[in-house]
Amino acid sequence: MAADDSPSKQTSGRPQLSSMRTSSYLKEHQQYRPPKHPDSHFGIDTVVEDFQGSRISPPKSFSPFNGVPSKDEPPRILEGASHGFTHPNCAPSRGTRSDRLVATLIYKSTSTRAAHATPSPRLASSNSDIPANLAPTTNIESFPLEPPAAADPEPLDHLYGSYISPLCITSFLHLMSTFPLPQGVNETTSSHRCLDDPEHPLVVELTLSPAPSPNYLSLADLRKHELIYRFEREWNVDVALQHDILWRRHPRLVVFDMDSTLITQEVIDLLAAAVTHPPDLAAKVADITHRAMLGELEFDAAFRERVSLLKGLPATIFEQLRSILNITKGVPELLTAFKRLGIKTAVLSGGFLPLTSWLAGELGIDYAYANEVVIDDSGRLTGEVKGRIVGMERKQELLLEIAKREGIAIEQVVAVGDGANDLLMLDTAGLGVAWHAKPRVQLEANARLNGESLVELLYLFGLTSEEVDLLTA
Repeated sequence: MAADDSPSKQTSGRPQLSSMRTSSYLKEHQQYRPPKHPDSHFGIDTVVEDFQGSRISPPKSFSPFNGVPSKDEPPRILEGASHGFTHPNCAPSRGTRSDRLVATLIYKSTSTRAAHATPSPRLASSNSDIPANLAPTTNIESFPLEPPAAADPEPLDHLYGSYISPLCITSFLHLMSTFPLPQGVNETTSSHRCLDDPEHPLVVELTLSPAPSPNYLSLADLRKHELIYRFEREWNVDVALQHDILWRRHPRLVVFDMDSTLITQEVIDLLAAAVTHPPDLAAKVADITHRAMLGELEFDAAFRERVSLLKGLPATIFEQLRSILNITKGVPELLTAFKRLGIKTAVLSGGFLPLTSWLAGELGIDYAYANEVVIDDSGRLTGEVKGRIVGMERKQELLLEIAKREGIAIEQVVAVGDGANDLLMLDTAGLGVAWHAKPRVQLEANARLNGESLVELLYLFGLTSEEVDLLTA
């Protein structure tokens, strides 16, 4: 019994909680934990939160730093953080090339065409003391008695904030860490920029170095990866992946489709609506248009068929339609920014030249190409098309012709479209952007935008909202 009461037995207590965990709540609870750096590594981004419990430098008396920074004597900060110097975002060593990947995350905040979208807290205009995005309504009388029926799981932005939240960024970095690195590389570095608002950003630019191994997954395949699509659906964002090269920040030619891109309508459907006999003509033409844009029908043949149904319409119909064209939100501001940056613009439309050339003149677009219809002596459409149809192949040829005429490298050309007849044009350009596009185009394009303003295109070039405001003022 005496042995059981020995001092050594009494002094050996149970493990203390402080010895089992760090003092950092983030370190204990974050879902993504980057790989631990070896003790000899000093990174400018390395921050030791628990200075007494975990040191990256040998124990020595703490004193303010005086002298030249070195590995043995890194600069110290009195608050307890220890910083050193590495060069993950600097110019590469001579004879080598940088291999950085830029991911632009754009939140589809208030877009009416984006499923599950809700306003950002910073955009809420309510006097209620209930935080935005916390309850479906502030009116107790209209509060739902049952939860809404939903086929899909609750989007994560509903749970963590209607913006690019820190957890959203963490989730994306964790996703990217699952892809193999180039041979000989053991770790990655990442940095971020909030391009519009540091508190509740709707656009965040992430730079990862190095990019995932191209031997395992090319950039084209990475953009189409199922994990990227799943992340976009879960967080209600668009993800644009680009190599961090000079041409990304300095485009010189931007080419647009017209229908459902520069304007929100399809012109040929508007023309068909003007025909009252037969009464179902407008619906028939709209169905052919929809199937052609999905890629189910060959565009040239489908266009000739639709134009033949418009036989007898007066040529003055094009002037009458000018007033009802609905320009996509952000287009005038975007083109103003391009003018100030010295960027050439073009519209390549599978529609009709009279409206296309008029719209280009109104918006200040440099080049305009579209289809010409045959008009008889009485001033009415014959139902025939003059010359070659501006379809998929012709759009690609025109893009190359304009770039050659202006002396612009294809890497500095950007194309924007929505339909299957834009696919070759999008694939040929240095950056092809699908704007509220059909499913096949969303899948094939280099980048996709599904927000509410085409001004978002400027964020893909690395511009901040401050710079965008300056350019569009």
